[in-house]
Amino acid sequence: MEQQLIPHLFRAEYHKIVTVLCRHLGIEHLDEAEDIAAETFLSALESWPYKGVPPNPIAWLYAVAKNKTRNFQNRSQTYSHRIAPELKGDMNVTETDLDLTDQNIKDSQLQMLFALCHPSIPVESQIGLSLRILCGFGIEEIANGFLTGKDVINKRLFRAKEKLREAKVQIEMPSESAMTQRLETVLTTIYLVFNEGYYSESNDEVIRESFCHEAMRLIRLLLDNDSTNQPEVNALYALMCFHASRFKARKGQNGDMILHADQNESLWDVELISQGADYLNRASTGSKLSKYHLEAGIAYWHTKKEDTKEKWDSILQLYNKLLIISYSPVAALNRTFALSKVKGVTIAIEEAEKLKLSDNHFYHVLLAELYSLINRRKAVDHLMTASTLAKTKSDKELIQKKIQLLKTRD
Repeated sequence: MEQQLIPHLFRAEYHKIVTVLCRHLGIEHLDEAEDIAAETFLSALESWPYKGVPPNPIAWLYAVAKNKTRNFQNRSQTYSHRIAPELKGDMNVTETDLDLTDQNIKDSQLQMLFALCHPSIPVESQIGLSLRILCGFGIEEIANGFLTGKDVINKRLFRAKEKLREAKVQIEMPSESAMTQRLETVLTTIYLVFNEGYYSESNDEVIRESFCHEAMRLIRLLLDNDSTNQPEVNALYALMCFHASRFKARKGQNGDMILHADQNESLWDVELISQGADYLNRASTGSKLSKYHLEAGIAYWHTKKEDTKEKWDSILQLYNKLLIISYSPVAALNRTFALSKVKGVTIAIEEAEKLKLSDNHFYHVLLAELYSLINRRKAVDHLMTASTLAKTKSDKELIQKKIQLLKTRD
């Protein structure tokens, strides 16, 4: 039993213990907090197979974590009082009891989220640290998510921790004057964590749902706090709900990707769609229109399978606004598909080709989709190019299916 239970508890509880420890000891002791949490689970691995799983495993883990924290503090105090004065050092830790109540865990995670998204470290490090510290992902998992090696991730996280120490970042909520800017950084990080899962290119997985679910959990921390429950936070959560509602329909039985037009609508999660609509409505307060509002609006219309004029007119207008406030080549590319539905394929092709994204396989897939209606040979050529550029097995298989379908079409 413990063989399945301990990994499950590690995923669920490791990040809670680390964040509370870090808030308790200070971010300068982030490594020690990780060590104590890891040693806590190692104790379970050593004890439970022989003594049996305790009646309350989580309480057992918390008790062990508290004891190990006290031992660490006792050693630190000894160093601080007897040795450090001679070396002119100071460990600066307290002996207060470790608070692992639900409320303190939530408060610690929210404050840690803002600490890890400090502007002193680059965005990719913010994402990596958030995945490691707040979500409990292993170095290998993070490396797979970034399509890089474990050594790269280890070095990246080491440098980020050093930066946080040097900047003497406090684990606390930002001041009211700094909240807007810091919240924007936090939302960007969570948005990118979700995208790492939803548009996964690692291990040939169509979706890394665990990344997506952790991003949604982090957003809920913001929604549960009065100072961070802002319209753009609600909009981002709505966007995630709409995307997450199609998880089951987006993957085939063999793990292959199923495009939106071919998805089985009965597999869509109507409860998540309804929840997304509710949060999008909550996001409509205030005067600020964020990219999350617009992307959530686009995602909302994609929960409606029918090809109506109202749908594509609305999507096109939302893309037009999105490109004004937050331009990206991907959004510009996606806009051209909506443009084809509203103004026709020829105009859409002209707009798409102006983007010149020739090294992006999605660019060639989209052009193939548009050309398939007027020039099958060009459509096949674009798909062949897309196949050489695609990074994952699932993408290549999907493209090959499209090529075969075009070649056999009457």
